Parts: sequence; structure tokens; C-alpha cells
Amino acid sequence: MEESLYRHFLRNPDTAPDDIHLRLHVEQDQAHEAVTRLSELGVLRRTERGTVAPADPEVAVDRLTEVRMAELYRQLQEVTRSRTVIADLRAEQGARTLPPQGVERMENVAEIRDRIDDLAFFAREEILSVEPYAALTPANIEHARPLDRRCLRRGVRVRNVVLKEALTDPLTVRYLLELTAQGALIRVADDISERILVYDRRTALVPVDPADTSRGALVAQEEGLVANILALFEKIWNEATDLAALVDGDVTGDGEGGLSEIERQVLESMCKVGKDEIGARDLGISVRTYRRHVADLLKILDATSRPHAALLARERGWI
Repeated sequence: MEESLYRHFLRNPDTAPDDIHLRLHVEQDQAHEAVTRLSELGVLRRTERGTVAPADPEVAVDRLTEVRMAELYRQLQEVTRSRTVIADLRAEQGARTLPPQGVERMENVAEIRDRIDDLAFFAREEILSVEPYAALTPANIEHARPLDRRCLRRGVRVRNVVLKEALTDPLTVRYLLELTAQGALIRVADDISERILVYDRRTALVPVDPADTSRGALVAQEEGLVANILALFEKIWNEATDLAALVDGDVTGDGEGGLSEIERQVLESMCKVGKDEIGARDLGISVRTYRRHVADLLKILDATSRPHAALLARERGWI
């Protein structure tokens, strides 16, 4: 109603507001309250003649934006103010808080995963990692994707070193390419055994035994220890090779971006053909298989729809 009222005065500037309720088909009190509110916001102003004049649209939108930004800032202050209760909540943890030397040993695998999720969720600046896995399982990827995506969208810098052997697994390569497309920096090392995670250059997580991660992990916040772990990471990082250089060399043996030939064909068909039945018939596959490949492509591209997937694929030069 307020928008309609403002638009009315744009079309009919310098008119009296007395009968505006009749034009908008609302109660007189409602119209009066709307005029008063818009006047307080600076969107309308009353003239000396008792008429109402609208502010210029650019000025009006700027003022409304300012009001909204002020509201959001107040809400942000309220949210950040809640961090003052952390000390009280830490006291409730008792023996579970970090020891004085700043090193905590964790042996429960589920607890370690929860801690990693928490550290990633609250990271604000940078996440560094060295991960010598040979391949990622679909379950690994589905668990990591929302956290990785959230961090990258927040502007957190992500640097990751992986083992070259992982590039022999197409599913792993696709996910690594997905991360790089979203802004992650990924390098590849020929031979690494270290497992390192560092969050905001303040908290480091390493396994108790790099050869057997089931034995637990150490969470360090002591400055000297974290500094040494950071130095080790930088050494590994500097000696590693950019993922893009190796993928460009066709390490995976697949097509564009690590896609298989059938996935590339489905991608092109999806962008040109309106109906799945026609696309499936042209490729000589069942509609069910065609749709499964489409669903996989949406995941690979991190797309919310088929038009979105087509746009992302063009941006990457896949079509």
C-alpha cells in the first residue's frame, strides 16, 4: 500500500492527501498512517499548501536503503554482542577446555569431525590444509561441500595441497575443480605424508599419528607450535604444483573439467534441447539415465537450475 501511495504522488505531484484512501481503496486511517510513515522516512514531504510532494526516486530509494542498512547493523551488533557469553560457556565445559599449554588431544573420531566442522564454520580469514588422500568418496564430498561452499562465499581464503595420486580419480578431480571455480587455491604434491589443518593462522589440527588417523588428533593454539606448523605448510605449498597446470595437461584423461564423454554430450544437449526425452533419444540413452547425468552435472557445476548450469559451463569454457 505504501508503494502504491508513493507511486500515486509520483504520478500526481503536489496533490492533497485527503481522498487518497478512496483511490487506494483502503481505510482513511490506514492511508493517513502510511503518509505519516513515508513522511518520517523522507519519502514524502508536506508542503506549506497542505499538499504532499514525493521525493525523487533515487533519493527515496537511497533513504530507504539507509534505514534498512541501519536496521541490519543494529541486528549485527546484537548478534556479535552474544560472543560475550563465550567465557561463561567455556567455564561450563570445565575439564574439556584447552589445557594451559594450548594443546588438546582428541581421540573420538566423531568428536574430531565435529571440531573440524566448527572450526571451518567460524573461520573468518583463511583455511590451510595438507591432505594426502588418494581419493575422495561421494560421502566425503557431500559432507565437505556445504562447509567449503559456505567458507568460500564468505570470502575465506582456502589453500589446499593434495596428493598427485588423487588426480587419477575422476570424482575427486571434479570436486577439486569445483572448489577452484569457487575461488579455492589448490596445489598438488608428488609425495606428502603430513596431514595439516590450520584455521585463521591461530588454530592448528594435526593427527597424533599421521599413518593412523584413528588414533586421534591434536588441536593446538599455542603460538609457537602453530607458527612451526604454518612454516611446514608454507614449505609444502611452495614445493607443490598448481592444480590447473596438471589438469590442463590432461592428468585425468577426461574431457573438459574432468567430465566424461557422455557427461560432455549430455551437457551440450541440456543446453540446446528443451525436453529430456529428445535429448535422451539423440544420445541413444534412456530418459532415466539422461536425467541422472543432468543431476550429476548440476552438482558438479554447483548450479541451482539448468539455465544456471549452462551459464556456469559457458563461463568455464566447457561449451
